[in-house]
Amino acid sequence: MRRALLAFVALLLLVGVPIALLPWYGWGSTAGPGEAFEVKRGASLSGVARDLEAAGLIASAGQFRVLARLLGDDAPVQAGRYRLAPGQAWNEIFAALQEGKVERFTVTIPEGWPAVLVAERINAVPGLKGKAAVPAEGSVLPDTYEYHPGEDRAVLLKRMQAAMTKTLNDLWPKRTARAVVTSPAQTVVLASIVEKETGKASERRTIAGAYSNRLRIGMKLDADPTVIYPITAGKPLGRRIRRSELQRDTGYNTYLKPGLPRGPIANPGRDSLMALLDPAETDALYFVADGSGGHVFAKTLAEQNANVARWFALRRQRGEM
Repeated sequence: MRRALLAFVALLLLVGVPIALLPWYGWGSTAGPGEAFEVKRGASLSGVARDLEAAGLIASAGQFRVLARLLGDDAPVQAGRYRLAPGQAWNEIFAALQEGKVERFTVTIPEGWPAVLVAERINAVPGLKGKAAVPAEGSVLPDTYEYHPGEDRAVLLKRMQAAMTKTLNDLWPKRTARAVVTSPAQTVVLASIVEKETGKASERRTIAGAYSNRLRIGMKLDADPTVIYPITAGKPLGRRIRRSELQRDTGYNTYLKPGLPRGPIANPGRDSLMALLDPAETDALYFVADGSGGHVFAKTLAEQNANVARWFALRRQRGEM
């Protein structure tokens, strides 16, 4: 045992590790936000240690390599891009490289965003190549996506579209008897309207049920977002809809004729798609804002008119009308 300990101490002296610091060696403080460090696929511990020293992340490649062998385990380092910092504990660096705690780059597409905003967000992501074209409306699944620095933006966009295709393929066979849509394409169209009508997850299925009821009896959808879409390409209007716009036949205006608009008006999320394939069992045909971010539902036009009157009174009280 004594001979082994002496050999261990001699080895530490050989690589320049001060004995007095041995109990604390490898335990330092993280300084600053760190910098990117990349481990190439198939890289050896020796090569990684040299690269760490060259990057100023460790003081000595030799010391790091010996301590890693003596005090660490035998797991190999993982390829990838890491965020490390000068002064970070060496054992933490080694553990991060072994466990593959790579730096992750993500971009989020919110539910209900139109295609123009999706393209704007992808093209604003730093460190990517090329330019993403505005995708077909409703073809992107809102979600958070990982990307790799240097990746082509068009490739990232295709991954988002593939996610929508897969989600529709997975959900379509699970539709219930209450679903009024007859194809995945119709599901996207009506789900995009539901997505724009409410931000409350708890009422998505009820709104889907109300719209499904209207379609089932040949009643117009009368959805404001379908009037706005051709005016702004789905971006916020920033004002009240004009009477002339309610009377304009754009192919999207659901105030003019029954049935679905000519296409989606946004990119609906998974929950809105599910709501259309399994709408709530409701007799509601109408709904109007309740002033708290949600809606109040009605079966008859008389009930709806009373609800609208209360909503207008509340808006006048708030100085919005």
